[in-house]
Amino acid sequence: MPHDLVAFGAIFFCGLALVPAAAHAMELPNKIRLAKDEYFVAQKLYRGWERVAPIVILALISTAMLIEQAGAADPRPEVASVVAFVCIAATQLVFWVFTFPANRATQNWTQAPPHWEKLRRRWEYSHATSAVLNVVAFGAAVLATLWS
Repeated sequence: MPHDLVAFGAIFFCGLALVPAAAHAMELPNKIRLAKDEYFVAQKLYRGWERVAPIVILALISTAMLIEQAGAADPRPEVASVVAFVCIAATQLVFWVFTFPANRATQNWTQAPPHWEKLRRRWEYSHATSAVLNVVAFGAAVLATLWS
């Protein structure tokens, strides 16, 4: 596959993966203080966000391809590509270890178990962590492209 297309895909899909993560991070300061009923109403806004999953998969694939196409003459593009890939992969680790269990324990925020506030913190801060990882991945994909 042409390098320009791979580089475009890596930047494009890392950028698209950043959008929902950044939205979550920007909402955190306001949502973290909401009362239980308000918080559960706000969480209804995320129904259907699982449709973002293909974007993350494409970000993983395109950054892996970027690693594969990195030249040996200059190590910077390869290092940046690896950083982009690892950060996108790490967002999945964060999701499956922290976010998904909170979703499951609350039945996708339709039920409030006694420890719902702990789950809220875990859910909110896991998304903030993913946002940081997505920012780094996006920047690394751009740098990998510029340096190649």
